Amino acid sequence: MEPVGFERHDHHSCIAGGVAAADAFCAENGLQFTASRRRVLEILLEKHRALGAYEILDVLREEGLGSQPPVAYRALDFLTKHGFAHRIERLNAFVACAHPGASHTPAFLICRLCDSVAEASADPASGMLGRAAEETGFLIERAVVEAEGVCPNCREAA
Repeated sequence: MEPVGFERHDHHSCIAGGVAAADAFCAENGLQFTASRRRVLEILLEKHRALGAYEILDVLREEGLGSQPPVAYRALDFLTKHGFAHRIERLNAFVACAHPGASHTPAFLICRLCDSVAEASADPASGMLGRAAEETGFLIERAVVEAEGVCPNCREAA
């Protein structure tokens, strides 16, 4: 999978595709894609950067969709559980999944200047981590790969 996040693209198509993928998944699996879950996913797709739960809650509050933290946290829990959003550990924030519906281990490239995030695919079983796990008999079930640096847009601006 190609990294997604820093290049220019059809933003409206990106948002529509992400919401459509979540909508279809929920319909196929008998899950409720509520208005707040939909709006939180739209917010993540619109911003294309890491957002904290309280930033999302501010948008929801302005739009009259909820003012209590559980509204945002429940929606984020649902979206991350079903693979439509990812938690960026380093930032304690969330981003929309760039590859919804695809089985993958995401690797995040985080711009330290603008908080934009590109998502690539990683294979934790290969490389140094995989070799270390194999040597110790450890079975990797989940890995989080995050790298911080400066994105192409911020580099150009500098």
